Amino acid sequence: MILSGREIKNQLGKTIHIKPFHEDQLNPNSYNLRLHHELLVYENKELDMKKVNQAQKIVIPEEGLLLEPGKLYLGRTVEYTKTDNYVPMLEGRSSIGRLGLFIHVTAGFGDVGFSGFWTLEIFCVQPIRIYPQVEVCQIYYHTIDGDYTTYNSGKYQNNEGIQPSLLYRDFIKEDK
Repeated sequence: MILSGREIKNQLGKTIHIKPFHEDQLNPNSYNLRLHHELLVYENKELDMKKVNQAQKIVIPEEGLLLEPGKLYLGRTVEYTKTDNYVPMLEGRSSIGRLGLFIHVTAGFGDVGFSGFWTLEIFCVQPIRIYPQVEVCQIYYHTIDGDYTTYNSGKYQNNEGIQPSLLYRDFIKEDK
């Protein structure tokens, strides 16, 4: 089951934490999250799963930033979220998708117990100007049945900003 917007609000400060929270971002069954003013882009055209891929920071100015098609941008939400007892999920807003801007391309599934900012995988099909603070995606919450283990991965838990891929760490484990 998906929580209603009213239930999301009822759970604030208990099992759901969204900081900052603004009532006008609450929807019937989700909550809109905003785009932070920083992005990361990988420096190399060719990426390697087994290695650290260097990235550079870009600041989105108030007048906006024109994104290029065929390039992956990593952004993050302004809002910090923490969730207990529910599975958080993230989707791009339909108004954003209708402009050919894909937010959170493949990794919208969160884990029970996730705490941090959401890193967004951003991709566009044609040039588009983006702006900081725009509501780009929405978080919603599923109930979970049965016993579960709370997420506590060192990779992305309690992050402070945009997180590039840390997949290379999985290969280090395999080599041991």
